[in-house]
Amino acid sequence: MSTTTLDQDKADLIAKATDLALARKGTGGPPHDRVGALLKAYYRHVAPEDVCERNDVDVYGALASQWKLAGNRPQGTAQVRVFTPSLSEHGWSAGGHSVVEVVTDDMPFLVDSLTMELSRQLRDVHVVIHPNFDVCRDITGALQSVQAVADGSLEPEGEAVRESWMHVEIDRIREGDDPGAVEEAVQRVLRDVRESVEDWDKMHAQVLAIVEELESDPPPLDPAEVRQGRELLQWLASDHFTFLGYREYRLEREGDDELLRAVPGTGFGILRADQDMSASFGKLPAMVKAKAREKTLLVLAKANSRATVHRPAYLDYVGVKKFENGEVVGERRFLGLFSSAAYTESLTRIPMLREKAASDLKRSGFDARSHAGKALMDTLETYPRDELFHTAVDELAPMAEAAMHARERRQVRMFIRRDTYGRYVSVLVYLPRDRYNTTVRERFSQLLKERLGGESVEFNVSVNESTTARVHFVVHPPRGGTIPEVDTSDLERRLTEASRSWRDDFITAVIAEYGEEDGTRLARRYLESFPEAYKEDFAARTGAADLGRLEAIEDDEGIDLSLYEQMDAGRGEARLKVFRIGTPLSLSEILPMLSSMGVEVVDERPYELEGLERPTYIYEFGLRYGRAVPAHSREL
Repeated sequence: MSTTTLDQDKADLIAKATDLALARKGTGGPPHDRVGALLKAYYRHVAPEDVCERNDVDVYGALASQWKLAGNRPQGTAQVRVFTPSLSEHGWSAGGHSVVEVVTDDMPFLVDSLTMELSRQLRDVHVVIHPNFDVCRDITGALQSVQAVADGSLEPEGEAVRESWMHVEIDRIREGDDPGAVEEAVQRVLRDVRESVEDWDKMHAQVLAIVEELESDPPPLDPAEVRQGRELLQWLASDHFTFLGYREYRLEREGDDELLRAVPGTGFGILRADQDMSASFGKLPAMVKAKAREKTLLVLAKANSRATVHRPAYLDYVGVKKFENGEVVGERRFLGLFSSAAYTESLTRIPMLREKAASDLKRSGFDARSHAGKALMDTLETYPRDELFHTAVDELAPMAEAAMHARERRQVRMFIRRDTYGRYVSVLVYLPRDRYNTTVRERFSQLLKERLGGESVEFNVSVNESTTARVHFVVHPPRGGTIPEVDTSDLERRLTEASRSWRDDFITAVIAEYGEEDGTRLARRYLESFPEAYKEDFAARTGAADLGRLEAIEDDEGIDLSLYEQMDAGRGEARLKVFRIGTPLSLSEILPMLSSMGVEVVDERPYELEGLERPTYIYEFGLRYGRAVPAHSREL
């Protein structure tokens, strides 16, 4: 069906829903003189295919239901309802789905954050309807009027407030699940969004104030470090960082412990609430304590909690240390997420990273104009951006050069880095591009999770026109858990084994069986011939052996047989392989023949090899007969 037809069907359905609404006598729904315009605005940005499968009752019912929810909303709050509408109880349905309804002030990140929370709860999202309306309410929050937003309108007129009405359909909530718990989780996320958006200007002003302070009253550090830090903070403030939270902390000693106490009244955004101010909260873990008094300006790291706003990533943590009398006495902490521009912009334009790149190039001894120099810079440009921010120059330089060489070779290379604060392990894996697939990545994830004691594993894949694929894993231990020591050479060997395909093992086995020259020729000839079913049933080494039986048939019509027992075969159990060159064998003829010999055929597997000069087939039969296999029977 064409897009034009679907659009017309959508318009016709909304017109029918309007007629239905006008014919109804209830007084709790949208006013009759506005219902047509409101229905059009409500479904305006919904894909036709998400609407056209419905009937007019359900189309109108969704708007009428949300209208009731919007009936009263005190200023600065969100109305949330989670339920499963049904014809018998509510007069309409959502096709068996449950519905999350939200009415709140319009602001950035709402839809992303709501759907992210539902995904975190493992609830599949089917349809998202999220129109904006300009709404007037009285002082108690009671609904007075609703107006569709005019095209190009950036701000509501008069006393109206722009609201976001969200209708999200999810898998039907199972019996026993508590819709109230879902509502509470959604409210919590909406509060985080509101507090982050409301305090964004304050957090932005705070970072600019710190930049000015570093200019007018710099701490007693290397001037180059202060300049780089100042420039980086200025760069973050220029739309390269989504500020979600800010708070100031005071570093104090209490016996042998170092405590980082939050300063009351300094929190903004998701750190607005003055909570967890106790000494036990401020007590620093050993790895963090070792760095607390270190005389450096910036702390760049990943927080140990995921963002509830915008996108489901671990929060980026930017700390600016505060000095008094030349000593570290506290920290100004920003939480948020690097913007997409921070990941796509060339590192030569990013403060601190460009200096790291220049330092790495200098340490390597490569001329920037040489092939090696350009290759190193390209490696750094495509290196995981978070790793560039979080890795010290001394550690980054040898890893970047090794990664540069890894990109040029057909082998698996692994580079592992432990987070300074013990929150995670970063594992960077390069492997031949033709070896990478989802199955290999899942094997890698499971292996890293087991060997590094991880509770969860994140990954990011980069596959481009080069001969290698790069997979960046971040392994997180359980909260409060530790990361065990690991033999990196052994782990890299295990990853190599996990990345090997049947194809790789087949080439190796054929060369080992028939020698370098003949093996290479035979492997090339048979490499694409074996069907996927054969690869699932037999190891590559078996394929190399079967290849030899097929090659031994010299004529264009021929047959060879092989009778064998599996390692765990029971008494009277055997396998028969038939190798056939020429016309295919008829299974309907073979099975009665075997049965007439007193042998029971328990299964058969036919395989046709493709792309060879001669028609080639392999048949395997499972046999059972009440005695052991005679020794001479294998000489068929």
